[in-house]
Amino acid sequence: MSGLRRSRTVTANSIEFAVLTEGSGPLALCLHGFPDSAHTWRHLLPALAGAGYQAVAPFMRGYAPTALARDGDYRLDRLVEDAVGLHEALGGDDRAVLIGHDWGAEAAYGAASLAPGRWRRVVTIAVPPPALDERIFSDYDQLKRLFYVFFFNTPGADAVVAANDMAFLDRLWADWSPGYDATEDLQLVKECLRAPANLAAALDYYRAGAEPAFVPAPPQPVLYLHGDRDGCIDVALTAGAAAHLGSDSRVEVVQNAGHFLHLEQPDAVNEQIVGWITS
Repeated sequence: MSGLRRSRTVTANSIEFAVLTEGSGPLALCLHGFPDSAHTWRHLLPALAGAGYQAVAPFMRGYAPTALARDGDYRLDRLVEDAVGLHEALGGDDRAVLIGHDWGAEAAYGAASLAPGRWRRVVTIAVPPPALDERIFSDYDQLKRLFYVFFFNTPGADAVVAANDMAFLDRLWADWSPGYDATEDLQLVKECLRAPANLAAALDYYRAGAEPAFVPAPPQPVLYLHGDRDGCIDVALTAGAAAHLGSDSRVEVVQNAGHFLHLEQPDAVNEQIVGWITS
């Protein structure tokens, strides 16, 4: 964790967010996904700071040490509002950039569309534009990969995921990023989800009901990155993603990388992201 510090909490949407931050300048807000933590950006934050940005990675709502949502609401709409609220609380302006992985990518699509004047450029990682959801959720082999989405909505899911020091999460990471040693990452994730209430909150992202019926393509230029060995979402199903993004957007497949490509191939991913947001 060299070079990162945990700041004081930042309050947005009545939630106290713990954040990791480095650097100064325009805001670069980095949103993590499941099962992950703000530490997932440990390679990217110094690169963003070196490029002249105030790089900030919050622990998402429900992930300790960020507070639980007092109303128990973990719908995607709330994650979108959190991104916008954090932009406000952190003093962001129209030079800010938004970067999201997994659930953070879902939130980034929504926040970029909801509040386009707040974000100059956007980067999304490992979850393609919402317009491709119909393709993804109608592919038989992909549905098998997404078993966890359905499993989390069954009775007893929390106990199964918590058992044996959350071995379920070890298996997910191994399936999604084959060959990557996630030991350090999993230790950090489990710290965030150790308490039953925090684990329940993370699973509630999947149990929170219907997502917005339509999320328009972000108007900003978007860089979309996907690993060629992603075991969560088949890279083949992301073909044509650029057609569902705004003008001047770009899609790049990162070689020899799975779902957590920013951890597996940090140099290549950092180069893509920094080049994109500074162009």
